Amino acid sequence: MLFGIAGRPLSLVQPGGKMRTGGLRCLLCAAVAVLLAGVSGCAAQSGSPEATAAACDSPGVTADQVRLGLVVSDSGTGSLAFSSARAGVDARLGLANAEGGVHGRKVVYDWEDDKASQSDNAQVVRDLVAGDSVFGILSVSIALGGSLDETEKQGVPVVGLAVESWARYQNLFAYAYQTSPLTVGRYIQAAGGKKVGILVTGSQDSVLSTTNLYRDAFRQIGLDSTDVVSFASASTSPLRAAQQLAAAGADSLLGFTSAEDMAAVIGAARQANLNLAASVSLSGYARSTLSSLGRGLAGVSIPVYFRPFEAGGADLDRYVAAMIKYSPETTQPQQEFAMYGYLWADMFLRGLEVAGDCPTRNTFMTGLRQQRSYDADGLLAPINLGTNAQNPLGCYAFVKVNPAGTAFDVARERLCEDGTSG
Repeated sequence: MLFGIAGRPLSLVQPGGKMRTGGLRCLLCAAVAVLLAGVSGCAAQSGSPEATAAACDSPGVTADQVRLGLVVSDSGTGSLAFSSARAGVDARLGLANAEGGVHGRKVVYDWEDDKASQSDNAQVVRDLVAGDSVFGILSVSIALGGSLDETEKQGVPVVGLAVESWARYQNLFAYAYQTSPLTVGRYIQAAGGKKVGILVTGSQDSVLSTTNLYRDAFRQIGLDSTDVVSFASASTSPLRAAQQLAAAGADSLLGFTSAEDMAAVIGAARQANLNLAASVSLSGYARSTLSSLGRGLAGVSIPVYFRPFEAGGADLDRYVAAMIKYSPETTQPQQEFAMYGYLWADMFLRGLEVAGDCPTRNTFMTGLRQQRSYDADGLLAPINLGTNAQNPLGCYAFVKVNPAGTAFDVARERLCEDGTSG
């Protein structure tokens, strides 16, 4: 997306279908992953800021801008959610550029779609790093594993969506690699739950492995759970799933499923007079969900890994204002993945800030890893970026769909795995 003289967004497509960001007054770029190929040095010189900036020769760094590579799964698995993440990146980078950029440089990006494919991810990252010489990668992709070995070898920093199995990569930065299932268990216990029904969509090994982590964690705090109840709307009756849960003695529910499937089973549970002390879904925190599924999800709680939109405050007002101004095509700023994109872009900006006037990939990574209390200006509980890859996120919030199904209420603004508010 480009921002021209009047501040209106426009898109430029270069030969080969590559999207560029820039503009006459404000070169705006939003990046979720920053990929760097090779480590280049910068020679700091005395004199004006312009002279110092011009002396820097790191990939993607010029006298007046830093160029990132944004990799998004814009098609394929997860693409619908990820599209809003790019809007969040645009909002955060647009805000930074309007305030003068980082050390006087605008932050811009080239972007590529990896189609949620590891082989495509490896290729587009290679194109951005070797072909476009971007400084780093902002990643909104579940296929990032396709390029992590190469970017680590080349010393290219990557910021964005991460999973636990990627935590060993020293060039990767995320504010959460995994979340503690104990916190969900504490929430259910506090609501009076004693035996948790485990609902999943499908039977993929990865999903079943995750459910086992939760069941083991629940057992540690004296919370029982049922065997997995699998539900697929195309082939399974929601009433049958509810009956299985009731027969197993469930008095609460945890859903590893879509919001649509969760609503269907919750509705069937009501018909079967299965009274649930708590119902928790691990996905579905988007106001747009309530317009079609709100009544079915009434009473369902969802964990939130940043300050909930409904909590209010100056930090959230700033986010919403940035979304409206720099991502005007997004009609609903209060979307979970839009916030994730905003946060990942903010992390990248922090890395550039601490890297100094003449950033290198190495000073970016070293400086960002030394951030011991990163909170994205109040949108996150303070995080130690030096140790968080090894430690699950133990404290987070919960929202709950109100009885009318029209809004989320903040159920717990902060709950930790030990049952306290931290």
